[in-house]
Amino acid sequence: MAENLFTLEGKTAAIVGGGSGIGEAVARGAAAHGARVVVLDVREAEAGRVADQIGRGASSAALDIRDSTAVNAAFDDIASQHRTLDIVVCTPSINVRKPILQYTPGEFERVVDLNLKGSFNVLQAAGRVMTAQRSGSIVIFSSIRSQVVEPGQSVYAMTKAGIVQLVRTAAAEFGPAGVRVNAIGPGVVETPLTAPIKAHAAWYEAYAHKSALRRWARADEMVGPTLFLVSDAASYVTGTILFADGGWTAIDGRFTPPGM
Repeated sequence: MAENLFTLEGKTAAIVGGGSGIGEAVARGAAAHGARVVVLDVREAEAGRVADQIGRGASSAALDIRDSTAVNAAFDDIASQHRTLDIVVCTPSINVRKPILQYTPGEFERVVDLNLKGSFNVLQAAGRVMTAQRSGSIVIFSSIRSQVVEPGQSVYAMTKAGIVQLVRTAAAEFGPAGVRVNAIGPGVVETPLTAPIKAHAAWYEAYAHKSALRRWARADEMVGPTLFLVSDAASYVTGTILFADGGWTAIDGRFTPPGM
């Protein structure tokens, strides 16, 4: 029935990075649409705070997605406790803004370890559980930086582009088992990750005016696109990236021709 396309009633959703920012907003949104939510975050106290505030049977646990053994154990535990793992959303990432010639090996490893290796760990562990049960939906957060860049974004952009190809490959491999895999590509969103930009007025305004909507996104504006992808409304959507960027990637320049 069309009226039930977006419901998550009866589904178990693990939201990785659910202790703050976009992850927290998605966890709250999934619960509001009927899902049993498990909030996972490297910061156990923050994950617990969000789960407590959600109520409705929400639970939480600490999880460092750089640890593949821990990720596998977490998803196995959820599937065992709830008899199913229907939805996995992975939001965490970091960025070190530096020119390529100034990047250190340690900084490179830090960004790749979380953004790319961590996303792979989540995708692999979720895929193993979901292909065995022959159902499920996975959403990994990429970025507009998978498509467009600016100085200082080399390693971050590399990881976000890698996530898109990882998602496409997983969609091809998991699809025969009924498992869908997609990515979200946010533009600039007001989160703890982007706080240093917001504190710089000129930088903040430049980003705001790059989008067609002339503003930044709120974290809660990522909820709708994410819940669409994990819901039955997107039952035939897999292997794609949904850009929620205010039109950023649709616009090829900042100059408005005379007379326009």
